[in-house]
Amino acid sequence: MSETSPVSPEPMGETEPQPGWRAREVERELPQLRLVFARAPLSPGAHRGGSPETVQRRLRALSDRFKGAHAVAVRREPVPAAYRVFYRQIGLDPEVAQTPIEAAVRERMLHGGFLSAGLLEDVLLMALIDTGVPVWALDTDAVQGCLGVRLSAEGEPLGRAADAWSLPGGRLVVADDTTALGLLFGELARDCATGARTRAVTLFAVQVSGVPNLYVEEALWICANALREAC
Repeated sequence: MSETSPVSPEPMGETEPQPGWRAREVERELPQLRLVFARAPLSPGAHRGGSPETVQRRLRALSDRFKGAHAVAVRREPVPAAYRVFYRQIGLDPEVAQTPIEAAVRERMLHGGFLSAGLLEDVLLMALIDTGVPVWALDTDAVQGCLGVRLSAEGEPLGRAADAWSLPGGRLVVADDTTALGLLFGELARDCATGARTRAVTLFAVQVSGVPNLYVEEALWICANALREAC
């Protein structure tokens, strides 16, 4: 297991955005990498049915904003460009593994707009399109302590499920105090993902060099505020 920076686990209630920990080898190799997380309530039914009209109106407005040349040029904007640079830094080809903002804009062009997929997915999309910063959500009940970033150990499971698949060594993962919960910019553990029984979420965003603190905090605030208003 990687050595990590000291952490002070907090109660599992709602929190303001706070920095996650980083393993020491991550601090050395990727000093600009930062994870920020916050917690928010999730209303029953957030994974099915439509979002509130206020959220759907916002999605329509964002769809109107991302048309034609703007959609094509999004990768050259400062924040999306910063994530493309970081992808290459960690060995990902952004032309193959698209950054979250580019993938979302591609879907908008294919479908003629940003489609509603339920409250939680919609607010994550709103934050991404508004700021360029991707936000992910975990079931708070599945998170033990604080979130951070470290390297995976050879053969360790992704999540706590008995059938969790084994990770190769040296992959960047989002983890809590005991377990790898997701690949950085990749798949989340199935048993830690949100579902019909989720009543609170732990939201997290990944900040890289060139992405201002304000953008990361705003992305988390957009998500948390919209979820609280819907409860």
